[in-house]
Amino acid sequence: MSLPDYKSSGKQSSSQSPVVQLNVGGHVYITSLSTLRKHPDSKLAELFSGQTSGLKTDAQGRYFIDRDGCHFRAILEFLRSDWLPAENIWEVHREAVYYNIKPLIKRLEETPQLFGELVGREQFLSRVPHYKENIEVLIRIARAEAVAARQSTIMICVLRTEDDLGFYENAVNSLEANKESVVTFGPWKAIPSVKDLLDCVKRDIERQGYTVSIEPHIMEKSFLTRSYDYFYKVIFTWW
Repeated sequence: MSLPDYKSSGKQSSSQSPVVQLNVGGHVYITSLSTLRKHPDSKLAELFSGQTSGLKTDAQGRYFIDRDGCHFRAILEFLRSDWLPAENIWEVHREAVYYNIKPLIKRLEETPQLFGELVGREQFLSRVPHYKENIEVLIRIARAEAVAARQSTIMICVLRTEDDLGFYENAVNSLEANKESVVTFGPWKAIPSVKDLLDCVKRDIERQGYTVSIEPHIMEKSFLTRSYDYFYKVIFTWW
């Protein structure tokens, strides 16, 4: 099936523009080719570039796109009038990335909801060595230990500075817990504190659907051994 030719350099009224019916994830939309082709580098412009043989159609002959149809409304409104959504910013951003609508991606990433997360938080975490890998390791260890138990407790070691790193071996050796299962974060060269990192760890684990709390691991003090405050218990609650 082919679509009528449309020259992006020309201006057409809505009555002259070919009308397209879409079924996006079960949601029906009616729009024009000029709207779908507004940003030539986008996936929508590519899909509706004139030859639509790669697109499936539903039983009523509407072009079918297997994506979240609810948030496509915000995509369409931006294409029509540069309107930005006030809600579901993350979800719309995900769809904008999929459709590669660069002006929308840029404007969404400048909103307060995304700016702090993408610019501040993500840049900080990018400076924490192996952060994402450590989150996955934490979850994997916790699941392995969730056998006939309501909770799994995993020890983490947070080294804020290079100086802290110099005490790492002695600190780990001072633990009574299984030293091989300790997950270590840091050091990092950025302003955020240990508390900020722990908040990120908790938030990123909870985003994956887990119930988790973090508390300091209090070590017994003695005159013969030094006490280290690098350790925290990450507690997963299963039921």
